Amino acid sequence: MRSLLDYFVLLLKGMAMGAADVVPGVSGGTIAFISGIYEELLETINSVNLGALKTLKNEGIKAAWKSINGNFIVTLFLGIGISIASLAKLISYLLEAHPILIWSFFFGLVLASIVYVGKQVKSWNVGTMVSLIIGTGVAFWITILPPLSSSNELWFIFVSGMIAICAMILPGISGSFILLLMGSYQTVLGAVKDKEFLTIVVFMLGAIMGLLSFSKVLKWMFAKYHDVTIAVLTGFLIGSLNKLWPWKINKELLYTHSDGKKDFLQENVFPTDIVGEPQVVYAVAFCILGAGLILGMEMVSKKMKKA
Repeated sequence: MRSLLDYFVLLLKGMAMGAADVVPGVSGGTIAFISGIYEELLETINSVNLGALKTLKNEGIKAAWKSINGNFIVTLFLGIGISIASLAKLISYLLEAHPILIWSFFFGLVLASIVYVGKQVKSWNVGTMVSLIIGTGVAFWITILPPLSSSNELWFIFVSGMIAICAMILPGISGSFILLLMGSYQTVLGAVKDKEFLTIVVFMLGAIMGLLSFSKVLKWMFAKYHDVTIAVLTGFLIGSLNKLWPWKINKELLYTHSDGKKDFLQENVFPTDIVGEPQVVYAVAFCILGAGLILGMEMVSKKMKKA
């Protein structure tokens, strides 16, 4: 049974997930994982099924609400919504005004998360090491994929929704970045702005289908192959560092917004290749700050478990 303090902490975790989802290249699934609610989130998603409807019919609203862990999911998504609504503009501004410092912060955050998540593997052996390498390779490969041509076909929008939502719940892989790679980012964003309800509904149906089906796969993997799954997810985090590297140059134009803002496919470079002040000292400081946040969360979590 959670206390009011527990729900407040859960709300903060949801806000952290929302803030991460705003940043292209950072996954809310990463925050869920390092904050210790990832497996409960998968369990809760999987509980929304026909069994819940039967419980509602036979035992009433209270029993059905409890069966789907309603308090958990509402509190978490409330935090995500609050964060996206309140922090989206701020984070977008900071990414434009101080990109090196913000990317450095997230780089340090994920770097420390690799250590934290890796420690969840109970036994490192050949199988888990191979899984780690595969996860790293897959995530790195995703970060360097060239974007596909945009498609307005409804079947492609449906598939895009399925794949993007799967990426969003995987630590280390950003759903918005996947949409950019698939060439669907412009189509989906334009549909939201222009209120093209058919496209939006098809995308949402794909997302729901992907979320419900993929969460079942992840739940099964955690139950049957816990260490291998954790190792793969740790690899995803390692591979995602390529996307989070603070020093970048614009390589290829991906999308121009209606306000003139442009999204580019970027290439990592060394600080010495950046024209002007590469902000190395400040970048290192923000990297340490991000890592320290994760280490602090881990310490607080241990103390709460002992209490």
